[in-house]
Formats: sequence, C-alpha cells, structure tokens
Amino acid sequence: MLPPALIISISIVAIEVVAGFIGNGFITAVNIINWIKSKKISSADKILIFLSTSRLILQVTILMHIHSLYFADAFKLASVYKAFGAVWMFVNHASLWFSTWLYVLYCVKIINVTQWLLLQIKLRIAGMVPWLLLGSLVISSATSLPLLWITPSTYLCSSTGNCIENRTAHITDWDRSYLYLLLLYFVGCFFPLVLSVVTSALLIISLRKHTKKMQPYIDTFRDPLIDVHLTVIKSIISFLILYLSSFVAQILLILSTSQSKDVVKVAVSLVVAGAYPSIHSIILIIVNSKLKLAFRILCQHFKCHLENMTLSLML
Repeated sequence: MLPPALIISISIVAIEVVAGFIGNGFITAVNIINWIKSKKISSADKILIFLSTSRLILQVTILMHIHSLYFADAFKLASVYKAFGAVWMFVNHASLWFSTWLYVLYCVKIINVTQWLLLQIKLRIAGMVPWLLLGSLVISSATSLPLLWITPSTYLCSSTGNCIENRTAHITDWDRSYLYLLLLYFVGCFFPLVLSVVTSALLIISLRKHTKKMQPYIDTFRDPLIDVHLTVIKSIISFLILYLSSFVAQILLILSTSQSKDVVKVAVSLVVAGAYPSIHSIILIIVNSKLKLAFRILCQHFKCHLENMTLSLML
C-alpha cells in the first residue's frame, strides 16, 4: 500500500500530465496544420513544434520514472534503467534548448540593435534556426548518451528481472557514478539557462530604453511595443521560475530510490517536476496570438457541439 502523500502526488501528476498532453499536443497540431495549409512555416513555429514534441516525450518519462520507483521491478534491470535515464536526460536538455532558442528569437525580433554582430544575427536568424535545432539535438545527445555507461545501478539483476542488493559494489563507485550523472545534468542545463537569463536581461534593458524614449508620449497613446516587451519578459521569467523549480525537483528525484524514506520529499518533487512542461505549454498558448486564436475557435466549436447535443437530447 502506497503512503497517502505519494497517492496524492501521483494523482496531481496525472492531472498535470493530462493537461500537458492537451497543451503540447494542441501546440504541435496547430502548427503542423498551419504548415500543411500554408505550405510554409515560420522560425518560431518550427521551434514550437520541436519544443512541444520534446515536452510530450518528457512527460512520458516522468510517468515512467514514477513507474520505475514504485510499481515495476523491470526497471531495475541495468540496461532498461540506463536507456530510460538517457532518454529522460536527452528530452529534458533538448526541451530546455528549444525554449531558449524560442526566447532568443523573440528577443532578436523585438529589440532594436545597432551593433554589427547583433544586426547580422537579426538578419540571419531565420536561416540559423534549423541549424540551432540540429545543434541542440547533437548537444543533448552528447550530454545524455554517456549515461548508458555511467548510470549507477544499486542492484545486480538476473535476466529474469529478479534483483538482489549489490553488496559487493564499493560505495565510492556508487558515489562517483552519481557525481558523473549530476555533472552531466548540470552541464546540459547551464548554457541554455545562461542564454535565457541574458535574453531576459537584454529585453529588460531594451524595454527601459524604449520606455524612457517614449515617456513624453506615454499619456497620449498606448505603445504596443511596450506590451510586446512586457509579455515576452513575463513569459521568460515564468519559464525560468518553472524550470529552476523543476531543476531542483529533478535533482532530488535523481537521488531518490525505491528505498527512499522521505516520501514527502519524493512526492513534492514529482509534482514540481511534472508542473514545468504542463504549465509552460499553457503560458505559450496564452502569449502566442495564433495559438490563442486557435484555442478560442476550438472552444467555440466544442461549445456549439455541446449545445447541439443538449438540444438533440431535449428533443
């Protein structure tokens, strides 16, 4: 029988995963449908397709992690556990890179630049996006595939899946393996997080300069560029808060095993880790005018469908 705290956390994570599947699936579907209809796709939509798809896989790995911790001995098989860890690390780092490139793209399009290098980036960013996406996949692979060799296994398992405690493994080897695991996780997260912080700082500086420039006219008319600045800044800051919270939660989950005595810590970590890909997908729908419009149309369609069903039942 699972502890009550864990049952509650698993129920909340299940709701988060359903919301995440709906949100990320909606983002993917809308952008692919628009791509097919118009025969072209913007740089932002390309990134959104990669981002939402990676988030869908990430949420599957969250469910698999819960399954491996509490419900299945099969995941204690060394090969399965290592493969699962590598997939989780890959989609986690890839989704972080994709989010970062999305905000870099927004930043480059919004801010006015005078430096030659930034101006060249602004002019060439559309052609750079496919290479940035490919580079993100390569970097994420480089920081995840080593897990196939260094992921720690605290159990020796037979081919039938029966596991016994590895009493012969030296504790320093276990510690070293986990140190490598955490090091890969930090390395994969460090650079995209730094880029996100820099992007946010550039947008804030640009907003301050633009607001100061427009101060004499601010009472006369509403400047739409200020609203765009604020929307993107709020989106980046919310993303950073969500990801850093998830970052800490995932560190705790990395160090958690099926023998963990701190059930509350594991339960809270599962909820926080599961919230990041779900809530951020909702934020992306809210801040993206195309996605917001498509969501409104979808809601109106469902509303009309429900009204027709109710009317038919009454008749």
